[in-house]
Formats: sequence, structure tokens, C-alpha cells
Amino acid sequence: MTYDRLVCANCAAPVSEGRCPVCRANRERLQQESPFAGMNPMALIALLAVLIAAVALLAHQTV
Repeated sequence: MTYDRLVCANCAAPVSEGRCPVCRANRERLQQESPFAGMNPMALIALLAVLIAAVALLAHQTV
């Protein structure tokens, strides 16, 4: 889950801005959960497309 769209219930600001201690704590927790947590969804889709293309190229070369 990415935190760029989450809104803090404590201060009603985006969690990614880290305006209050609750925001900062949740932002740190989300960053530690997954190496891809901080990436935006379009970057994840692009990474997935590159991986699929690499696997397809590898499969084509082995045939």
C-alpha cells in the first residue's frame, strides 16, 4: 500500500507530508513494511511491465 494518498485522522493532512507525530510514525511504519511502499503506483506498473518484457525476451531466446 502506498501512503501518498492516505489522509491522517489526527490532523486531516496527507500522511506523506508528515505534519504531525501520528503522520510521521505511520509514514515510517509503511516505509519499513515493504521496499515498494513508497513508490507511486505508476512506477510499480512500469517496473512490472519491464519484468514481463524481460521474461518474454528470455523465453523467446530459449526456444
